Amino acid sequence: MLLKTADDKSKRLSLLEDLQKSPLLDAKQKTWLRQELGRFRKGIQGERDSAYYLDQYFKGGENHVVLHDLRFVVDGDVAQIDHLIINRGFGMYLIETKNYGGSLSINDHGEFTAEYDDDRFGIPSPIEQSRRHERILKRLLSTLGIANRTGASIDCHHLVMLHPKAIIQRPPAKIFDTSNVIKADQFPTWHGQFVEKTVGFAGALKMVVNVRSLDTVKEWGEMLMRQHRPANLLDLPDFMQPRGRAATPAVKGEQVAAPATNIGAQSPVLSVAAQSSGGESQPLARKLICAHCSSKITFPEGKFCWNNEKRFGGLQYCREHQALF
Repeated sequence: MLLKTADDKSKRLSLLEDLQKSPLLDAKQKTWLRQELGRFRKGIQGERDSAYYLDQYFKGGENHVVLHDLRFVVDGDVAQIDHLIINRGFGMYLIETKNYGGSLSINDHGEFTAEYDDDRFGIPSPIEQSRRHERILKRLLSTLGIANRTGASIDCHHLVMLHPKAIIQRPPAKIFDTSNVIKADQFPTWHGQFVEKTVGFAGALKMVVNVRSLDTVKEWGEMLMRQHRPANLLDLPDFMQPRGRAATPAVKGEQVAAPATNIGAQSPVLSVAAQSSGGESQPLARKLICAHCSSKITFPEGKFCWNNEKRFGGLQYCREHQALF
């Protein structure tokens, strides 16, 4: 059962594309913007490809609930889970998507290296990343009262899914097991093998003891959906603020205007962000409209944001999306 699809990220894509047109970006900003746009596009496509294979596999099934693109904030810690599958008896699958169309190497120590377009670079272990997410997720499950019938915490299983055309170089399985790193189109085979390996006498007994109805698992999924806290799609690092145009040499007798150094509500970056958020021709600054969801807000909500300009970048947000900052 598909319960949640991926969030719409078109606003951030539009923001990054529009920012490329700004004449105020320096070399560092242009480089970051080009790399961020490439990463973002690949990330969206990778999650979309993985979601396709998962949705097709579990379509019409009555033993699993599927949720895509979840972001939880627990005591200041953030867990961004690409795909979460809740099983009626086996627990939960946490799936990380990495969209590398080139090659991925994993050495004997579990270190990951990606190679793409003659560029070779190390990347954080997606397996360890998923395990960190598990620790945060389990704290949230405990708070929500989601547990096995015995009261024990839910078992979590980790999987990393890569682009179907990726080339994976692995160490010997006895040295470092990479059976949970697969290509997205291999999920049906992996899942069948996982179930066969997991269900022995002890596994079957545990499954029977902890099995829940589909309605209960769906209810758990809905509880987690309500805890989803989307990231601010318009967030940019501090160094991406424009520096202003260089001053033009003055003709003799003319007064030279001082270069703009203050980044206020009318700055090009904020103007682009506001237009990407609401589709308006004017910036959203100082308007009673949430810059994240475009909903109307109260004057106290707007005033709180304006009084904390550094925190909210000169824009205003509804009470729910103020928590994202």
